[in-house]
Amino acid sequence: MKKYQLYQWFVCTSKMVLFSSSAFLVLTTSTFTLSGSKVLAQENVVTQDLEAASYYQQGVTRYNRNDLLSAEYAFRQALQRDPNLGLARNYLGNIFLQQNRLEAAVQEYAEAIRMNPNLGEAYYNLALALQKQGQKEAAITAYRQALVIEPTMVAAHYNLGLALYEQGQLKEAIAEYQQAINLDSSNANAYFNLAIALQQQSEIPQAIAAYRQAIELNPKNAIAYSNLGSLLASLGQASEAVTAYKQALNQNPKNALAYYNLGVTFYNQGEINKANAAFKRARNEYRELGNLPEAYKVEQLMLQIAEKKSQPEVTQTSTPSETPNQSETPPTETQSNPGDVPISVEQQPILPPEMPNLPQTPIETPGNLSGKG
Repeated sequence: MKKYQLYQWFVCTSKMVLFSSSAFLVLTTSTFTLSGSKVLAQENVVTQDLEAASYYQQGVTRYNRNDLLSAEYAFRQALQRDPNLGLARNYLGNIFLQQNRLEAAVQEYAEAIRMNPNLGEAYYNLALALQKQGQKEAAITAYRQALVIEPTMVAAHYNLGLALYEQGQLKEAIAEYQQAINLDSSNANAYFNLAIALQQQSEIPQAIAAYRQAIELNPKNAIAYSNLGSLLASLGQASEAVTAYKQALNQNPKNALAYYNLGVTFYNQGEINKANAAFKRARNEYRELGNLPEAYKVEQLMLQIAEKKSQPEVTQTSTPSETPNQSETPPTETQSNPGDVPISVEQQPILPPEMPNLPQTPIETPGNLSGKG
């Protein structure tokens, strides 16, 4: 999984500098197709060719069995007999999207829309393919058109929020995440992405509330804990910040940045021994990650703290003035994430949220609305 760092958020204290975790967003990647019963109901209207209908239904069955090559063959046979079978085009687009044949997928979805301009699923799938291509403005337009047809499509609101965020349209992104949450209050990733956008808008209390909700729905989200800790520390709630950092480390014991921020919080509370222990772990984790520059910075910080501690009449609350670039070059999170993702602009080591009535599917695997063929 490639990694895209959306932003870093810094909290300056009077003593030391605190850095939040890098924030990453999650894309809902499930494409939409039609359930078996819905397919047959529309099939009778769309085509009068029984042979085309038979091939089409074979394609649906094979697609749902993940036999993509046989499904493609069946859909092409159906289209040879009825070139205006838009639903088959939508399925072909899904197959190509799963195979990362993006240009072909876009063409098939566009044909599906031409044949059936009211097929909201095709607009959504087109937007997903465009987003994978990096065509964010075009993807935004397609998501919005999908929502004109299907206003309650949670995935479209969610992914539209992501696309708007990536374009710097934070207020609009916040509105889309909130709409996704209104439609599905169990969507942990929507709360997480909402918190990130609110945090960047400096709406700190609202961001804290959203992070807490994201954690309640997904207690394994280590980055949410870490970001929550940074916000709490910025408000002077040190004990709650320490608790959040420790919870982040329970989920990911290799998180060097969380150890660093924990050390900063301890130091600013005058707990030098605990701070040194946390800094030592941060240094060691950076070394294991191969991030030697950050490991060196933490090492230098530890040495300066030790020097200050050895000087009589120097209070623990003063920060060494020669700390190398601590206020300008913060440690950055370099941990890798497993797996692969549908677009190159978002990475997060958690699965996409499950859509209503949609079985959980692997990343980049198109799913069915009901899972039936």
